[in-house]
Amino acid sequence: MIQKGDKKVIRGWVMYDWANSVYNLVISSAIFPIFYEANSRGTYAKSQGIELDKVDPNDVRVDFFGLNVSPSVLYSLVISFSFLIVSFLSPLLSGVADYTGSKKKFLKFFCYLGSLSCMSLYFFDSSRIELGMLSVMFASIGYWNSLVFYNAFLPEIADNQDQDKISARGFIMGYLGSMLLLILNLINIMKPDLLFDVSGMANDLMKQDSQLTKEVAMATAKSHYVGIATRISFLSVAFWWAGFAQITYRVLPNNVYHKKPEPGYLWRGFKELRIVFKEFQKTTRLKKYLRSFFFFNTGVQTVMLMATIFASKAVEWPEEGGKSGLIIAILLIQILGAVGAKITSILSDKMGNIQSLIVSVSIWVIICGCAFLIHTPIQFYFLASGVGLVMGGVQAIARSTYSKFLPETTDHASYFSFYDVTEKIGIVMGTAFFALTEYFFNDIRFSVISVALFFLVGLIFLFMVPKEESIKHI
Repeated sequence: MIQKGDKKVIRGWVMYDWANSVYNLVISSAIFPIFYEANSRGTYAKSQGIELDKVDPNDVRVDFFGLNVSPSVLYSLVISFSFLIVSFLSPLLSGVADYTGSKKKFLKFFCYLGSLSCMSLYFFDSSRIELGMLSVMFASIGYWNSLVFYNAFLPEIADNQDQDKISARGFIMGYLGSMLLLILNLINIMKPDLLFDVSGMANDLMKQDSQLTKEVAMATAKSHYVGIATRISFLSVAFWWAGFAQITYRVLPNNVYHKKPEPGYLWRGFKELRIVFKEFQKTTRLKKYLRSFFFFNTGVQTVMLMATIFASKAVEWPEEGGKSGLIIAILLIQILGAVGAKITSILSDKMGNIQSLIVSVSIWVIICGCAFLIHTPIQFYFLASGVGLVMGGVQAIARSTYSKFLPETTDHASYFSFYDVTEKIGIVMGTAFFALTEYFFNDIRFSVISVALFFLVGLIFLFMVPKEESIKHI
């Protein structure tokens, strides 16, 4: 048995948030969506024989297995499909993990799957969109499936009263680590001459074409190296994620409860899950909380996944420095996300977990209403500030609340798989509704209405969560 409250183990567990959160920021939120949009735009301009600066973003289409669709709609649907796969895999594998005591092995496998998939994004090209979307899908599967087994360690390493602050600490570390790597990558992208010989390439271009001016040659060379620096950022995520995860692997035990599996563990693992599901059915507070979590977390995750795509299309960014302004807003969200996680942790100590979640989700409903109305960058910065303050807090408290509501059990991975499946099916619905709303209204602004509805329903169900657990005898 692992000793709860061991500071070394807790520090190691928290480091996985530091390690994997770079995927969520650099790949899901900041650099890759902008790169993806620009790459799709360039391919579309080339195929249509028009100049890049004359392409209307709303006209851009990609050809995906014969389906002619908007890049943002395709991205939403691919992400939705990845979560559908995660929803199928996580309960099955968590049962095996609990029965065999192999949570750490599954954590490693999905970490490395996600890391290698991020590495393969270096070769992303929208002219071969089907292949590129496989990398996007497997990176998502690796990240989200690894979290099932990572989260399942929380009730095993921390006492009930410490889980809120440890969960918040993990999210804070995740925000800080991902923000650090994003800043380093942004420096390389915005100042490519720090890594590459931009002037040298410009001189070579002028030698090849004597009519080329120095300004045009420098702009062409810089654009070329910005593309390479952007692709290198995907490699940095892969190495950061897998590299810092080694700290976690060194301290987390392989088999907390010393389980000795017999042959046929795949079937037995599935059987284990069925037993846990029957136990889960007897709970009242846990079931009602999970129902609420399904809706409000669907809203949170949809915002996190689609915010950059939304802002790039709905906000009227200036021609010069527009994308830089968008990334600055994302950094602002990260900084305030760390602050918000800490504030919400303190708030939960004073008000209780459910009350603090009610406050946070209420603010989310207001934010969605404001998102429908925004047009200018300054309006988006104010909105981003609000998102940042509630995003980290609601995630941290949602995780620790579920952990605190668990009955006494050794099957933590199986219990957290219900949490995970609830989350992932919600994300499938959230991103699908987001994509379909844009598709039918031909305006991404209407997509936030569907997100607001998820928050509103989740808020209503939060009021129905009882203060104490009652076990039904079935």
